[in-house]
Order: sequence, then structure tokens, then C-alpha cells
Amino acid sequence: MIVAEQKPLEEIKELIADAERVLIVGCGTCVTVCFAGGAKEAAILGSTLRMATRLDGHGKAIDEVTVQRQCEWEYIDPLEARLDDYDLILSLGCGIGVQTLAERFPDKPVVPGLNTVFMGLPVEQGVWEERCQACGDCILGLTAGICPIARCSKQLLNGPCGGSQDGRCEVDESIPCAWQLIYERAKALGRLDKLLEIQPPKDWSKSRDGGPRRVVREDLRLTHRVAEVAGGER
Repeated sequence: MIVAEQKPLEEIKELIADAERVLIVGCGTCVTVCFAGGAKEAAILGSTLRMATRLDGHGKAIDEVTVQRQCEWEYIDPLEARLDDYDLILSLGCGIGVQTLAERFPDKPVVPGLNTVFMGLPVEQGVWEERCQACGDCILGLTAGICPIARCSKQLLNGPCGGSQDGRCEVDESIPCAWQLIYERAKALGRLDKLLEIQPPKDWSKSRDGGPRRVVREDLRLTHRVAEVAGGER
């Protein structure tokens, strides 16, 4: 899941300073699960901002709405009917949600109320930890299902550094050494031989370093399917 956290109130107030009428848009998926941008958080933030702006002497009209997903057109299209009533959209979605709203409604300013942090796992109530950096070249099949790109502080591909001690990371002792975890799991699975395969330098061109990424499934594209059906009818 995508993990995010709410921006400081003062920063949000600065982002909406030029608007008189603000629509807060929450998102019902990832940011709801991590208690950052769901319906409850949108309502609390709306109430807080109404109170704070009144105390500042510049009270704003602020409403809230939450959609199922901000990252898909079909869920945000219904917002169009009410946007004439607002000067600005304050998104409580991840960075993808913010950009989706901005692209769908180009005439309306859209600002983020959250900081998108990482893709992670809820390891316990109220605690999320990074598990994936979306590097575009997954090697989990070789590392016993534990990602050294996201979980090793040095992103090492061929075993631990010389600084890890007693299974803890040299960079931060509160972090378990990713390669210790990889070794222990591979041993338990009887797959230590996989760790003997030397990994070449990471191909970062498949990551963000190669520019904005796109995944295309031609078998799912409407144009492809229409052409396929038309060809079958001939």
C-alpha cells in the first residue's frame, strides 16, 4: 500500500491562503488505511481549518468529500458538478491522486494535504514500514522474498556490508540487517544456493532514473480489443 502522512497545519494553511472556498477531497483506499486521508481525516482537517482560519481573522468556506479512489477518472468525474462552488481543491490523496485531480480539472488549482512517503506494510497498529521502491526490476525471487533495494540502507545486491553487527544495520541499529533476514529465510527454505549467484550492477534505467514510467498491457487496451473483435468478424 502507499503510505502517506498529513502535512503540518501551518503548511496547509499557506497552500490554501489565496482561496476563499476550499473543497477537501479525501481518498478511500491506501491513505484511509494509514489514517492520513480518508473520510474521517478529511472531516477533522476541514473542522480544524475552519476554526484556524476564523481565529486568524480570514475565515474560509471549507467543505469535504471523499471518493473511493482519487487515481481513477471514473471516481473523480462526479466532482465536476460541484467544482464551480470552490476556488481550490485540497487533496488528501497520495501524489498520484493530486496529479490525477490536477489533470482532470486543469482550470482548478489542486494542492496536496499529504506527503507521500513510501510503499509499505502495516507491521503493527500505527506502524508502517517501507517494503518496496518500485525499482522496475524485481529480484525478490533471488532474495527469498525480502527486498534489498528497499530494506538494505546501502541497497547492496550481493550480501551484507562489513558494518552490520548481530543482525542489525550499521546505519541504524534499530533496523534489522536486510541481508541477515535474507540469509535466514533462504536457509530455512533450503535455497541458500540462490544467494551464491552474483548479481550484476542494478539496471536503474528501469527505475525513476530512466524518466517517468508507463506500463502498457495491449491485451487490456480497448483499441486492441475492438480491432481484435473487428478482425474476427471478417
